[in-house]
Amino acid sequence: MFEAESNVLLGILKEHQLLPSEQLAEAESESKRSGKSVAQVLMDTDVLTREQILSVVAQHLGTEQISIKDQELSKDILKLIPAAQARAYCVIPIKLEGNTLHVVVNDPLNASVVEELRFILDRDIHILVGDPDEIEAMVKQLYGEEGSESVDDLISQIEGLTNVTEVAAPEIMTVENIAAMAGEAPVIRFVNLVLFQAIRDRASDIHFEPFEEEFKIRYRVDGALYEMAPPPKHLALPVTSRIKVMANLNIAERRIPQDGRIQMSIAGRPVDLRVSTLPTQFGESVVLRVLDRSVVNLDLATLGMPKQAFDDVCEIISRPNGIFIVTGPTGSGKTTTLYSCLGRINTIDSKLLTAEDPVEYEIEGIMQVPINPAVGLTFGRALRAFLRQDPDIILVGEMRDLETAQIAIQSSLTGHLVFSTLHTNDAAGAITRLLDMGVEPFLVSSTLEAVLGQRLVRKICKVCRTAYEPTEQDLTLLGLKPSEVVGKSFYFGKGCSECNDSGYKGRTVLCELMRVSDPIRTLINERVAGLVLRDKAMELGMRTMRQDGIRRILDGETSLEEVVKYT
Repeated sequence: MFEAESNVLLGILKEHQLLPSEQLAEAESESKRSGKSVAQVLMDTDVLTREQILSVVAQHLGTEQISIKDQELSKDILKLIPAAQARAYCVIPIKLEGNTLHVVVNDPLNASVVEELRFILDRDIHILVGDPDEIEAMVKQLYGEEGSESVDDLISQIEGLTNVTEVAAPEIMTVENIAAMAGEAPVIRFVNLVLFQAIRDRASDIHFEPFEEEFKIRYRVDGALYEMAPPPKHLALPVTSRIKVMANLNIAERRIPQDGRIQMSIAGRPVDLRVSTLPTQFGESVVLRVLDRSVVNLDLATLGMPKQAFDDVCEIISRPNGIFIVTGPTGSGKTTTLYSCLGRINTIDSKLLTAEDPVEYEIEGIMQVPINPAVGLTFGRALRAFLRQDPDIILVGEMRDLETAQIAIQSSLTGHLVFSTLHTNDAAGAITRLLDMGVEPFLVSSTLEAVLGQRLVRKICKVCRTAYEPTEQDLTLLGLKPSEVVGKSFYFGKGCSECNDSGYKGRTVLCELMRVSDPIRTLINERVAGLVLRDKAMELGMRTMRQDGIRRILDGETSLEEVVKYT
């Protein structure tokens, strides 16, 4: 209840002096611990009733509280808000007075909803307050399940278009035919709906995949792929052509890979989509990487690092020079961690420069350079130019070769703080990789300050989280003894509507921070194996990703399966 606006509700309760401040502080603390909204905590503990909360919210907003079940809603009134918008904003129109539409929404404290509805509907909006659970149930009853009707309707409309249904041999079609298909209104609406649903579900990637007998559309949410109901096979060409038109790509060229970018607004917020096409046996595969700034939290304190690692990272990134490397496989959140570090030290008295391939998020106050090998702008060339730009801090998207690594080291030796990433399995592996590239051990040991290895694991859904007693086999997988977990529970997600029956919602980071102290520097100069470096770092107090994962399991944040899979 009022899930996203707990802070606003706390302010309202304080202003109206409905509860003493100590009781509100307790409710806020329990909300953070349990993941429930403040309103839910107050109702669960019988401090306030649902009616009392709704009443004070209505009073604060200067509006009235209504029961949605008692309203007589005509079809003409319901048609004032299209089904897609009603489902997206969880809103129901109640009555129209002149140009003012009276509506009830499940989160009346979210001011942006009012602004967006006013813009979309071109009417003045007056908010009424109702029971959020009743509103959600009524939206489903009146407007159907999310997206299903709309997708089916659009597919049937597309089926009726001559241009689309006559696609028999795409290779002999003219550019004009393909452009005409991609420009049909139902095709445009279908693609927009697919993108809207994926972004609403917080997908990180959207896959359009042609096979011999079918055309699949899949989303990646929290690292796992989920499939949509597949549209007919012959929609592959018009749909992929539409995406290529949006990304300003050559729709006639289907023999070589292409890369592009789409910038659009979804539910009132700007979203960037990186587009990659790949020719396959049965047509072009298209993958869109979603870069939604509102989903990514670029605050270092909220990434979920252990306190000791967080304190150490904060100390390292405040140094005047040296190299800090974040390592892990593709999709492990390395860029997010480095952006969060930059955000923490992005002050008016520091000059920050980044070289990225490509620039994922624009950050105010930082000069960001997109790498473009096609015109000769490589990481090495950008770095050499950076040194003439009087920087204090430099971020290199990735150390891909010896040249880049050498210039990064040179930058550090001349008094700059350098951030970068490497693709290795753990923190110690980053040092081995640098030596394998051909960097001299004494240069690595004298400039490298620390390496942060990380992985992303899925968080158990807080709504359906369930405790269980681990078996001996479970403990063996983690290298634990029964005596180490006496009285402690493990958790799993049963699956519910909140998490699409997956049992997981959101992701968190597991990490290990290897600080390059004098004993580690000695071993680097001796060119010892990565395992020896790792053992020495653990002896000096490094907590491994597996140990961090065990901490997260016992805290009920993630599952045994996730930790075993990624560490």
